[in-house]
Amino acid sequence: MDAVLQTKGLLSLPLNPKTRAFQSSLGLKQRSFSTKPKIPTGLSLSSNGLQKFQGFVSNTHGFGTKERNLFICRAEAAAAAAADGQPAFGETEQPKFFGIEAVTFKKIVPLGLMFFCILFNYTILRDTKDVLVVTAKGSSAEIIPFLKTWVNLPMAVGFMLLYTKLSNVLSKKALFYTVMLPFIAFFGAFGFVLYPLSNYIHPEALADSLLNTLGPRFLGPLAILRIWSFCLFYVMAELWGSVVVSVLFWGFANQITTVDEAKRFYPLFGLGANVALIFSGRTVKYFSNLRKNLGPGVDGWALSLKGMMSIVVLMGFTICFLYWWVNNYVPLPTRSKKKKEKPKMGTMESLKFLVSSRYIRDLATLVVAYGISINLVEVTWKSKLKAQFPSPNEYSSFMGDFSTATGIATFTMMLLSQVIFEKYGWGVAAKITPTVLLLTGVGFFSLILFGGPLSPAITSLGMTPLLAAVYVGALQNIFSKSAKYSLFDPCKEMAYIPLDEDTKVKGKAAIDVVCNPLGKSGGALIQQFMILTFGSLANSTPYLGGVLLLIVLAWLGAARSLDTQFTALRREEELEKEMERAAVKIPVVAQEGSGNGSLASDSVLNPTAGDSGSSGPPRNI
Repeated sequence: MDAVLQTKGLLSLPLNPKTRAFQSSLGLKQRSFSTKPKIPTGLSLSSNGLQKFQGFVSNTHGFGTKERNLFICRAEAAAAAAADGQPAFGETEQPKFFGIEAVTFKKIVPLGLMFFCILFNYTILRDTKDVLVVTAKGSSAEIIPFLKTWVNLPMAVGFMLLYTKLSNVLSKKALFYTVMLPFIAFFGAFGFVLYPLSNYIHPEALADSLLNTLGPRFLGPLAILRIWSFCLFYVMAELWGSVVVSVLFWGFANQITTVDEAKRFYPLFGLGANVALIFSGRTVKYFSNLRKNLGPGVDGWALSLKGMMSIVVLMGFTICFLYWWVNNYVPLPTRSKKKKEKPKMGTMESLKFLVSSRYIRDLATLVVAYGISINLVEVTWKSKLKAQFPSPNEYSSFMGDFSTATGIATFTMMLLSQVIFEKYGWGVAAKITPTVLLLTGVGFFSLILFGGPLSPAITSLGMTPLLAAVYVGALQNIFSKSAKYSLFDPCKEMAYIPLDEDTKVKGKAAIDVVCNPLGKSGGALIQQFMILTFGSLANSTPYLGGVLLLIVLAWLGAARSLDTQFTALRREEELEKEMERAAVKIPVVAQEGSGNGSLASDSVLNPTAGDSGSSGPPRNI
């Protein structure tokens, strides 16, 4: 069926074809592919013709006997099958489970479980990293802008360069395990080795000496030196979000799913993943409250870390097992073979190629804009949070509740996201996240700016202005993150699917690993500049609000541009796939001597061969 024969002559039919008495109730598919055709009464066939006709219908893959091989036009057969609502010729109907094809179901369930485990770990790591660096002795929330700019960003760039090199020499499976296993090893080692030894490996005396020499304005940079192992944990937790979530998981999901499956299931299997936020938030709160029941002199935080890191390691190995199972038991979809193959490029060539692509630049704008926007609000909120909850126990407990609320909100948004994708399309879905972030950010900054005049009203509600700012900031983060997980991330990952493999792999590494921390570092740099210029973060609030407005407008413009390009690529890919599926196989017959490759008019198209008037010269059409 896959062979394509070139014809040397025109399709020929007999001069005076007889009218065939095939049953009119049979469609094209039944007439062509029936293995036991019913011959109507009164239809006269020559013995030679009968043998040839039976040879055709009795072997749908042999197509004739001896030297005659008939190839059917697959496009016509597929059209007839589609009209009948049945599988095309040569295809079998796939079994379904809850209305979903079994092959698709085998993809979605493991992907949902992988996403659950990854986000479960990410929630624990995200909450723990903030507790470690913000509440540590000699540190505060002011360390975060310096940490993201001068530590997190360089390590992210270094990882991207290493990942690009590894992608050229390792298979996809080997690359996944090579990246995943070091994360598991580090988090296990931190809980059981690095943190218990933190009092011995942290140079607190050196940091105190430098602080006395340089002055308090260098508290943030010196805190990185003072608690370097906590900062390393912070960076690895950040990289888990950008590397494991964005590069490894979404890259794997894009590899084994089609665009149609992505539109249908990306928002849905995220539902199960965001249940992880609810359970992991409860897990963090459980371990936070566990320290209350310990006797004096017991390092409860060290015990909690061992428990949480053990869970992280267990989930990490579960992710590896699910990845192995899918690769061994789930068939991968076929991609368009007409995609232009990209040669392997070096690091600088890859960066130049990505920068030269408008499509990749728009994707990068989306990621950087999100990082800057969320960071402009988040650091200010965390400074208020530490002021309200100074102890690690209270801080961690609140972050557990915050994660649970984020999971519930995201779960709800996931339920709505499929409707948004189906009814309004990719473009509208991509614009919802920046709109939500802008509106909630304005509310948070307004409360900070006008907290004094609003103080009597806030006090009447039983809250202090500080606590109100903490709650409003929490709501801003909850709504922004739920919109990101349910709409922004699926939109971003769908945009990768139509790209060729080389652009997809290197583009994701550059965007997700570099642009994500670049956005956060960009927000941190803006905040550092504002603080140095206007004296304090509070004095910079009006200007930060203006910067937020400009960033969101640029975000919306990039989303609009990307929507146009994504739609065009989708149409091109669908056309190419349709052409490949329909790759028209012209009906021909093996040549006989000096024949011109025409169909056997005396056996199949003219079953009454041998009757008078049927042996005239063929007439070309």
